[in-house]
Amino acid sequence: MKKLIASFCLLATLSCNSGDAAAYKKAENAQDAGTQFIRASLDGDYSKASFYLLKDSTNLLLFEKQQANYKQLSSKEKSQYKNAAIRPVAITSENDSTVQYNYYHTSNPSDTTTLRIVRQQDTWLVDLKSIIKM
Repeated sequence: MKKLIASFCLLATLSCNSGDAAAYKKAENAQDAGTQFIRASLDGDYSKASFYLLKDSTNLLLFEKQQANYKQLSSKEKSQYKNAAIRPVAITSENDSTVQYNYYHTSNPSDTTTLRIVRQQDTWLVDLKSIIKM
């Protein structure tokens, strides 16, 4: 029940911020969507990151957790994230609508992450479920 309420609150917050979406440019390709999402996340700009997020219940819960983790970082860690450069390792197309974007950022170069980026109705969006370790 708590997760349902938290999801509802997050959806309500995201829908209230939808006016900001006009300020963001639609990603031209998967790499652009991944880079914009990662940069916004490193900068703590979760309104912008949300614009590039595939919005389903699992992704919204993961996104909420990501925001909570960012808020718990020290000022020094946040500054390091904001100053970090994004380094793509590999960008691999699975098919015409799914791309794997493997990268690291310079504030933590030993940790590579792979995001799945999907195209829905000519819009490229980040699918956070791809980072869940099974």
